[in-house]
Amino acid sequence: MAPIKFGTDGWRAIIARDFTFANCRAVTQGIASYINCSNLGKKGIVIGFDNRFMSEEFARECARVMAGNGIKVILLKKASPTPVTAFAVWEKETGGAIMITASHNPHYYSGIKFIPEYAGPALPDITDVIEKEVNRVLSDGKIYELDLSEAAKLGLYEECEMEREYRSHLLKVIKGEFFSRKPLKVVVNPMFGAGIGWLDQVLADLGCEVRAINNYRDAFFGGNLPEPTESNLSDLRRVVLAYEADLGLALDGDADRFGIIDKNGEFINANRFMSLLLDHLIKTRNFRGPVCRSLATTHMLDRIARKNSLSVIETPVGFKYIGEALRDKACMLGGEESGGLSIFGHIPEKDGILACLLAAEMVAYNGKSLEELSGDLTGEYGMVQSRRTDIEVRSEDKDLILEKIAHYCPKAVAGLKVDSLSRAEGSKIILEDGSWVLVRPSGTEPLFRVYVEAGDKGVMEAIQEEVSRNLGLAD
Repeated sequence: MAPIKFGTDGWRAIIARDFTFANCRAVTQGIASYINCSNLGKKGIVIGFDNRFMSEEFARECARVMAGNGIKVILLKKASPTPVTAFAVWEKETGGAIMITASHNPHYYSGIKFIPEYAGPALPDITDVIEKEVNRVLSDGKIYELDLSEAAKLGLYEECEMEREYRSHLLKVIKGEFFSRKPLKVVVNPMFGAGIGWLDQVLADLGCEVRAINNYRDAFFGGNLPEPTESNLSDLRRVVLAYEADLGLALDGDADRFGIIDKNGEFINANRFMSLLLDHLIKTRNFRGPVCRSLATTHMLDRIARKNSLSVIETPVGFKYIGEALRDKACMLGGEESGGLSIFGHIPEKDGILACLLAAEMVAYNGKSLEELSGDLTGEYGMVQSRRTDIEVRSEDKDLILEKIAHYCPKAVAGLKVDSLSRAEGSKIILEDGSWVLVRPSGTEPLFRVYVEAGDKGVMEAIQEEVSRNLGLAD
């Protein structure tokens, strides 16, 4: 058995090959040891699970191990989004949570995510300790278990629901009164995942006319990736246009990421939406705080922040770092280009349900489509074109390309002088006009991600072509 590694957001593996009941118990024992050593065991732990194959059975396996270690378990009764599980940590004041999910990975994956007592993604100083403990257990450690019926008799196991509390909290974070300005027609697509019944119910409570598609459990996710990218939302686009809806709103497999289709069928990417949202929050909320984004996320947020005297915090890729800033710096918005977002007053965990509700709030408040709002934003802050391209390479070429990136130090790109260069994560080059390019490797695949942003599409394409060619990433 190869060592178990915690990646960007927990441990994920292929069901039956590596994600087995035996390994599930070992990982849970490692988490239990961490919790007890951190004096959090007496606070208990929440366990949630998504709609994947045997997720509930894996969750109950985790519960047996936690109870066997003397840690009280609160198991969510039905499949729940990751943000709901994180919120339950807040609501129940537990020492953390385990979420059985592989998020937007293919259907044959499952995973275990540990959410610490602060209700956001675990940082490396936590997951490193857990990882070492898990692999010690795999090598020669003992796993403690207790039958759940016995655990219940001892007060170490209970089941609960979180719908009422979570919805009540969301209605405090969003501005429900704005929805009376314009009745909305909305199509919701939970992509067969754990978000079924959550977003559509809140929208209906707010007076929206809601239709839902792909709103039943399918452990195969309809044969597609449960990831709300443009290429995966063609069915949502068709229904939005046919229904003449104001919005199409999608959630990934565990509902922590979002996807948006405007009324004209246009996909609104996360960079564009977060820029619109920041402007909306500034206009409709009294609170002011820093704006936090990952280094791969649009600098349009910086423009908006500067004009409104707000500071910007740039983090490495991974919402765990954004979550840390949300907690420690009281940020009014934190987001990443891959569709993770949260705001002040909410849990420091990405929440696709919240993001979708904020999109609907924005349209209802302004009485305009997101395309029209984008035009207003461009008029005030200027144009920005963003693109991310994932480029697969041969495994044997990855080290050579990494070496090229480490030594790539141009004085100009696409005729623009280099203003600064950072190698904090891959290589990020900022040019004299504010355009930028970031090249970073995937941590798990022979894949490189190229992020480019410029004020003009032609300049953006020229930057991408030149950098990709020089680094051996061009076709």
